[in-house]
Amino acid sequence: MLNYILISITAFILSFSATPIARKLGLQIGIISRPSSSRWGIKPVSLLGGLAIYSGLFLALLIFGEKFKFNQIVGIFLGATIVSFLGLWDDMVSLKPLSKIIGQMLATLILIYNQIQIELFCWNFLNIFLTIFWIIGITNAMNLLDNMDGLAGGIGAIAAFFFLVTATLNGQYLVGSLSAALLGACLGFLYYNYNPATIFMGDNGSLFLGFLLAVVGIKLRFPDRPNEITWAIPIVILGVPIADTFLVMISRLRRGLNPFTTPGTDHISHRLASLGFSSKRAVGIIYITGIILGCYSLLFHCVNINFALSIILEIMFLLMLLTIIALLEKFFTN
Repeated sequence: MLNYILISITAFILSFSATPIARKLGLQIGIISRPSSSRWGIKPVSLLGGLAIYSGLFLALLIFGEKFKFNQIVGIFLGATIVSFLGLWDDMVSLKPLSKIIGQMLATLILIYNQIQIELFCWNFLNIFLTIFWIIGITNAMNLLDNMDGLAGGIGAIAAFFFLVTATLNGQYLVGSLSAALLGACLGFLYYNYNPATIFMGDNGSLFLGFLLAVVGIKLRFPDRPNEITWAIPIVILGVPIADTFLVMISRLRRGLNPFTTPGTDHISHRLASLGFSSKRAVGIIYITGIILGCYSLLFHCVNINFALSIILEIMFLLMLLTIIALLEKFFTN
């Protein structure tokens, strides 16, 4: 536990210190976000915050990380670096979605080669397919969630905290160390990114954050619990980005729009703002939702399978409710 604290504090200090440098660099070389209807109330702001998160996290792990399986940590580092680089490239020249997906698939295949994959089925090809779907899905879900000041960074920190608690309870050092580093790096960046933000994480940060959270979800293991419960935990912890992506995709498909290339103010955060909440309160409500889901996830350690499955059904009901909201969108948006 002491090592987790050291990793988290170090990642926080490094990220906190590097963010002003990244902000200044982004403004100097022109990697900035310009005002757009797809983002809520922005002005030209540096997009290099992801570099501060990246450097804070990896330096903290290099300083205090130990007892890692060498091939797995190298695979995670390499995959995350590829994803972050693609995000940076997209921030500079705006890549086509297919190019980013291909790069994310390559990063995922590197994980699979290093034996980091989902293990639910007897047939390995199904496990590989589900691994690719999970990694790419969560990676892009965090990218989509980055639409208001402090939102993606805050939800990333909340998810990392509950992954850290879960890993500590189960003695999983790799998951705990990654989660501790993510928590510290996100909080260090969030100081500058919370409303009103002076820097954004950009795609280089949101894709990187999503990729690592997806990896942590895969590495989480509970040998004494059924697979249904084991996999319910990361799904519940990451319930906010999953639900937001689900809502946006249903909403855009209903309107005949490409859900991957069409920007818009149709996220949960935007809908809360359209109902009269300020941006800060909308983000705060989503934070609280993330915390509640994280607390729900901790119940899976001490409840029987029937109760755990009832929680899963409640989450499925929430997704159905979001679908109905998307189908009745004209009542919620202009």
